[in-house]
Amino acid sequence: MERDGFFTEEDSVEVVTARNKGASPRLALVMEVLTRKLHEAVKEIEPTQEEWMEAIRFLTATGHASTDWRQEFILLSDVLGVSMLVDAVNHRHNREASESTVLGPFFVEDAPELPMGADICRDGKGEPMRVSGTILDRDGRPVAGARVDVWQADDEGFYDVQQKGIQPAMNLRGAFRTGADGRYWFRGVKPRFYPIPDDGPVGQLLKALGRHPFRPAHLHYMIRASGFETLVTHIFDPADPYIGSDAVFGVKESLLAEFRPGTDPDTGAPLLDVQFDFTLARPREGGGATASTGGLE
Repeated sequence: MERDGFFTEEDSVEVVTARNKGASPRLALVMEVLTRKLHEAVKEIEPTQEEWMEAIRFLTATGHASTDWRQEFILLSDVLGVSMLVDAVNHRHNREASESTVLGPFFVEDAPELPMGADICRDGKGEPMRVSGTILDRDGRPVAGARVDVWQADDEGFYDVQQKGIQPAMNLRGAFRTGADGRYWFRGVKPRFYPIPDDGPVGQLLKALGRHPFRPAHLHYMIRASGFETLVTHIFDPADPYIGSDAVFGVKESLLAEFRPGTDPDTGAPLLDVQFDFTLARPREGGGATASTGGLE
């Protein structure tokens, strides 16, 4: 009889991982690390049986809260900082390029391509804003033909897909194509902070931790150009009350933009002027990192 497979507290990791002989090298590595870290946590925390069952009930509720349009497990990953950590790990090589962040759930693939300078606000609500900048490579040269997808929440913190029948379709979203100078510019409205979904188990966890569910005001970008890695990122309003405590840890210092008072160059009316350049990275040899898909934020 083989006795080296018997479970003990001292040898728990070795006993469990020794059973994984049929796993691929990558799966074996993943399971060894996860098993080791999980067992270390249990030994350090020393949970009671009731606490362990409460954890099981929480994970079960997280699964039940997930639907075709809401992924509560991704939301859990977001609020634990895991989504942003995965994004950071996959973009370690892009030190000279603009930093990425999570995609979020409100991207629409077929957003209309608009003429440069178009207004993406289709209902006329909110404080007018003009956004402009240049798409560059890491040598500072303009990138022509880049598709710049932009989308944002309105002045009440809602996206168009959250308010079908209230906001016009494709409100506050659009795509623009850069010319030889790499420039982009468009009109929108100042976005507002908003809460991530907090009516499920993840929201209950945030409340138990004394944490709020809010994301600071931001504009979303997805920039795609031939010969470059896709950049998924945001720019943030540094004056937002939640800029230092984003519920999903998506804020990076390099992505803080200035929302300056200005005037419309065509009408002279007051508006906010936001200027922000982006630098794209070339793919790594042997394949590049993929953009994080993030969660519900």
